[in-house]
Amino acid sequence: MASVKVKFRPSTVSDHEGTIYYQIIHERKQRQLFSNYHIFPNDWDERRSKVKVPRLGDRITFLLSIRERIRWDVERLTKIIRSLEDAGFDYTVGDVVDEFNRYTKEYSVFNFMESMIVELRQNGKIRTSETYRAALNSFKKFRDGEDIMLDCLNSKLMVAYEAWQKSRGISANTISFYMRILRAAYHRAVEEEITENRYPFRHVYTGIDKTVKRALPLVTIKKIKALDLSLFPELDYARDMFMLSFMLRGMSFIDMVYLRKVDLTDGHITYRRRKTGQQLTIKWTKEMQRVVDKYPENDSEYLLPIVQSAKANERNVYRNIGYNINQNLKKVAEKAGITISLTLYVARHSWASIAKAQGVPLSVISEGMGHDSETTTQIYLASLESSTVDEANSMILKSLD
Repeated sequence: MASVKVKFRPSTVSDHEGTIYYQIIHERKQRQLFSNYHIFPNDWDERRSKVKVPRLGDRITFLLSIRERIRWDVERLTKIIRSLEDAGFDYTVGDVVDEFNRYTKEYSVFNFMESMIVELRQNGKIRTSETYRAALNSFKKFRDGEDIMLDCLNSKLMVAYEAWQKSRGISANTISFYMRILRAAYHRAVEEEITENRYPFRHVYTGIDKTVKRALPLVTIKKIKALDLSLFPELDYARDMFMLSFMLRGMSFIDMVYLRKVDLTDGHITYRRRKTGQQLTIKWTKEMQRVVDKYPENDSEYLLPIVQSAKANERNVYRNIGYNINQNLKKVAEKAGITISLTLYVARHSWASIAKAQGVPLSVISEGMGHDSETTTQIYLASLESSTVDEANSMILKSLD
């Protein structure tokens, strides 16, 4: 069976760092596998083949990190050797090195998640791929661009990642969101037997906190609607999109973007929520048409004045215009004397809150917004007539006058 020894090669230049490498020996043949870990000669314990860590000094954290990485590498090499032995085939030291390099290339956190993102996009799960990309970018910033192997993820590292995000003022729900995505990727690696489960997420928060209240009362929605923004076309447009979202029962912006002209028939909009796939029908009102009529009819297949050209990239439009609208809504909020951060999502919260204040049953609100988070509720709501929800929405819209 092959063996692995940790070695240190000093630099040929005086007072320069040397390099840690691994000596792999099998059937009287040996191969050197160089790492990218560099330390000074006085950091190396030749007798014990181990990095020395002083009790005091500013290099303690660095040297402990190098020692931990060496342990991971040796553990991985040992695992590879054991796997080759169990396969019952003849192998060489070159096979061990090649497998180690392949593993390092394919099964690092960055590379593994990149492959998952590509797979998600190929399967048409574009929004999910974007959330994975956001989580990966966050983790890359934490790691300062330095990749790490999947089997090196541990509880200590995840706790440090959580603390790093908190120090940057990131909300608990966003932190939890990124953690859940990383955990999903890690569990995928466990299922594929790339690594054994070391339960690295057991000490970090992966739940969902109650969000800070973002709903506006009806009187504030009226104030937003009544603002004279004729001298500020960009703010006027942002306000119109906000009001359309509110009037469309708190429709999410991405669903608004993808509403097609053919979805409007017989005075009703019928569409499927992109988040859940649930089909919803909404009565198209004069108030909604009045907003749409303010803008020139576009040459795309889409109903609302968001995607203006048939040649436009819808996803780029969704990201760019959505961002601009939310930025301009902050200015709208200032003009309306609103202290909370006004975004398109506030329209959704506000519709639900105002509906509840108007005495609309919770089941009707849930149906109107297309919620499916509670299975039991959704089973009950399956037989609810859409006209009931339209009636509730009409009552809310009349209150705006």
